[in-house]
Amino acid sequence: MKHARVLFNGSELDVTVEENGQLKSKTDGQLINEAEVTWLSPVKEPGTIFALGLNYADHARELAFEPPKEPLVFLKGTNTLTGNKQNAYRPDNIEFQHYECELVAVIGKEGKNISREDAMDYIAGYTVCNDFAIRDYLENYYRPNLRVKSRDSLLPIGPWLIDKEDVGDISDLKVTTHVNGELTQDGTTADIIFDVPFLVEYLSNIMTLKPGDMIATGTPEGLKDMQPGDTVVCEIEKIGALTTYIVSEQEFYGDKY
Repeated sequence: MKHARVLFNGSELDVTVEENGQLKSKTDGQLINEAEVTWLSPVKEPGTIFALGLNYADHARELAFEPPKEPLVFLKGTNTLTGNKQNAYRPDNIEFQHYECELVAVIGKEGKNISREDAMDYIAGYTVCNDFAIRDYLENYYRPNLRVKSRDSLLPIGPWLIDKEDVGDISDLKVTTHVNGELTQDGTTADIIFDVPFLVEYLSNIMTLKPGDMIATGTPEGLKDMQPGDTVVCEIEKIGALTTYIVSEQEFYGDKY
């Protein structure tokens, strides 16, 4: 089942996504057309957001790095989250901003010191994120700083959270990004270095994992600079397609600019 959160008639609403694309309210069963809603992050109460650097072998080669010997993990704030078909901004006075299409595993129950063998029991489902990066400020690939990865709106996620049982094996899913209709990223989760069971074991040995925690598993090769006016579609086989519209910093912040 696909679970989503939307803004409808001024109120946040939990819905399921039916096979015909209509949205069904979990509260009263009302059917709603997508055109009537604003998509929100599908995770109602997001916890810790773990992000992985250089976790695809082809992406590491693309950047002329040796594959990491252990996961390169950094954390992101919830201020970065936004939903499907929403705006994300390009900061002023930068040279290069790129997308990163990523499979996200969402934790469904609390656990500490989870074994690899039991790891999938703690996954509720999957979604897609686009972990935008501002390359100008990337001083260290191993520890991306605040200006690179922590800006408002630059972690679109969605459109929905799909139950893990409906996805099945995630070891070889097609991962693509299209910019204005042009295919600019074409990879597969088969190139992931540290897979989801490994990451659940690794992270839970360090800290307690809780429902709503998210693990963004990294991105394959394929980079392109983003400009205001661009439409970016990140898609992962069996999971969904996430659309984001790039706007200027001034347009995004309006009176707060």
